[in-house]
Amino acid sequence: MGKRKSSAKPPPKKRMDKLDTVFCCPFCNHGSSVECRIDMKNLIGEASCRICQESFSTTVNALTEPIDVYSEWIDECERVNNLEDEAA
Repeated sequence: MGKRKSSAKPPPKKRMDKLDTVFCCPFCNHGSSVECRIDMKNLIGEASCRICQESFSTTVNALTEPIDVYSEWIDECERVNNLEDEAA
């Protein structure tokens, strides 16, 4: 007669770290002054600086996180700066 196999518990699930919602402003370079808010009712994401009052808004979807809104703002700033460099 053989022993019964013991049922092993599954390993615990890894916890996902929370992503930031406050960031450094690309205009005034003040750390943790940009706050990102997402309005899922109107599908609008907004990033705004508390120090220099600069802001950016974009359309969002169900998978959008605050880091995505901030990243789009940075990408848009770089795109505008590249256009100005080519024009000069």
